[in-house]
Amino acid sequence: MAANLLKCGTGIGARLLFLSPSPKSPCPFGHSLPLFHQITANNGYRSICSKPKVCDSAADALSSARRSGVSFCTATSATDASFSSSVEEAEAISDAANEEQQKVKDAADLLDIRVGLILRAWRHEEADSLYVEEVDIGEPEPRIICSGLVNYIPIDHLQERKVVVLANLKPRNMRGVKSCGMLIAASDASHETVELLVPPEGSLPGQRIWFGSENDHQNQPPPATPNQIQKKKIWELVQPHLKTDDSCIAMLGVHLMRTSAGVIICRSLKNANIS
Repeated sequence: MAANLLKCGTGIGARLLFLSPSPKSPCPFGHSLPLFHQITANNGYRSICSKPKVCDSAADALSSARRSGVSFCTATSATDASFSSSVEEAEAISDAANEEQQKVKDAADLLDIRVGLILRAWRHEEADSLYVEEVDIGEPEPRIICSGLVNYIPIDHLQERKVVVLANLKPRNMRGVKSCGMLIAASDASHETVELLVPPEGSLPGQRIWFGSENDHQNQPPPATPNQIQKKKIWELVQPHLKTDDSCIAMLGVHLMRTSAGVIICRSLKNANIS
């Protein structure tokens, strides 16, 4: 006997096997029905006969299937609908993620992050954990910035050192000293090791830092005012997305943190948080 395969038009889904008689077979399906049930069972297909009986022909079998409500395309339709729904859900998630990333990038472009040069540093007289630094960021007068680095960086490592400064924060009074900015650093997960970010060789105090390509630099908007930064919580939105990569390069998501002289790095911390 030869086996004929009847398939749904889509090529996917339920399949129906019929055994057609050879010229020498006097009883076309009577002897082959057990084999028919064995084939459908072994292949995980539902038999179209609700109980063993002789199907006199392929047409009878198909007619029986129709009467019993078996659809040869149901599995395909359900699978296609499920797949389509999954694709739409994945696309919606992807669109939402892209929208969130763009929102963070647009916010980061409003930060006034600059190359700074620490002219001198000293211990805060009223706070054991604070340094006070005098930092050149390209303005007529140096900025006074307080930073809680006493437990992490020796004071002699700060003198005449190039750093990365967030310059458009509102001034804060820190134990009697007005701090006008923040030094940006990387830290490990336990916050036991902290390293200041390092501008590339050739960068100059006051140069503005950006995220992304040269094209992003050309289209970088003016920085937001300190009041806007505080009111819209721009730093709080951006900061969780700042990290170093496997090469210790500072990144905002997939965007490099850079100046016209090159990328911003830290000395040794990989995949570290930046704040």
